[in-house]
Amino acid sequence: MSNQPGGESAAQLDLAANHHAPPGPHGPGAAADAADAAVREAVVAKEAADSAAEEAARKAAASKEAADTILQAFGGVRGMIDMTLPGLVFIVTFNITHQVSSAAWAALVLCAVFVVTRLARRETVQHAFSGVFGVALGAWISMKSGRAEDFYLPGLLWNVGYSIALAVSALVRWPMIGVMLGPVTGEMFTWRKENPGRFAAYTKATWAWVVIMGLKPVILFPLYFTHNVNLLGWLKVALGIPPMLLAMYVTWQILLKAPPPIKAQFDDDEEPAR
Repeated sequence: MSNQPGGESAAQLDLAANHHAPPGPHGPGAAADAADAAVREAVVAKEAADSAAEEAARKAAASKEAADTILQAFGGVRGMIDMTLPGLVFIVTFNITHQVSSAAWAALVLCAVFVVTRLARRETVQHAFSGVFGVALGAWISMKSGRAEDFYLPGLLWNVGYSIALAVSALVRWPMIGVMLGPVTGEMFTWRKENPGRFAAYTKATWAWVVIMGLKPVILFPLYFTHNVNLLGWLKVALGIPPMLLAMYVTWQILLKAPPPIKAQFDDDEEPAR
């Protein structure tokens, strides 16, 4: 074996060089680094997934909370009862007495009881007063004409006007369901420009109300012109609460899938509209 200058063989030099060289890409150090990097990536991915899940849960909760305000906005079950029972009392009393005036006064007295009860409990009387106005107008018309079916005429006209107003509001891009629910959810009207998904949901819900509530006058008006007061009265009662509940349920389902509301921001010296 030949020696190079300096007295060391080439094999010995190669062995020393290999002994002091850094680990190659497939050495133990590289494997440890790769394992650490994989662990870090897994941790980051888990944190991102947890954050996304929390954000999705937050948005779902916010959407559900907003959807749950529907019943509150329409007066709750109590409000629907306040608006439905006077018609039932009218038709029952009319069938017992066969007198329009007696039936009308019975419905009016019931409305007055509702208002006094709400006042005593310090509850809102908005829906009770709405019922009083409709019942008083129907009672006045029916007593003037002497026709019992006229008691239901204001309510039928109201249903027609309400359905038309709903349709117009959707067409002019101010869907009434959004206008009614915005102040309740705290978003006011941010859904019009800042939340297009919610704007679309409110528009869809408003059209659902047009269809559901529009069916009532379509069914009841022909009965009004037949002067069949019993069938008209009982169907008016039957078509009171169920369509409202159906419309609320459809709206609730639509808003559950909508983006959560964006709360309106007010200046310190600015009060939200009530």
